[in-house]
Amino acid sequence: MRESWATRRARLGGDDGSSVIEFLGLSLVLLVPLVYLVLTLGRLEAAMFATEGAAREAARTYVAADRADEGTERAVAAVGIALRDQGFHDDPATALTLTCSAVPCLAPGSDVSARIEVRVPLPYVPSFVRDVIPLEIPVSVERVAPVDTYRTTDE
Repeated sequence: MRESWATRRARLGGDDGSSVIEFLGLSLVLLVPLVYLVLTLGRLEAAMFATEGAAREAARTYVAADRADEGTERAVAAVGIALRDQGFHDDPATALTLTCSAVPCLAPGSDVSARIEVRVPLPYVPSFVRDVIPLEIPVSVERVAPVDTYRTTDE
């Protein structure tokens, strides 16, 4: 006597529930990398917002100051605020590089360049792996602000 395919399948357990397991397996394979990509891109976008705003404000606050040392203090403070606003705790004094096109720095008609560089670590990578392989993405922005042509120089 021959068994039919349906009775043999029922006796062996059939395929009941295997689609759920296949769905979960496929979801893990596809969704985990996708979520990680979204997290990484979100962190990079935050770094771009932070460095863009920090460079713009650092250059603007520097050229608005009366003295170069006062301008440097204001620029570092502006960089610190912009970086902390996006969740970066880098030292603003080391992230900022100011360059002047003339000497003295706030000479009328000259330009001041503010460059911000931040290193964005990849999320959820253990520190022992970071010690071996550098898993950071550098993000840098440079903005130039002109010094007012009709300003008086106090330097």
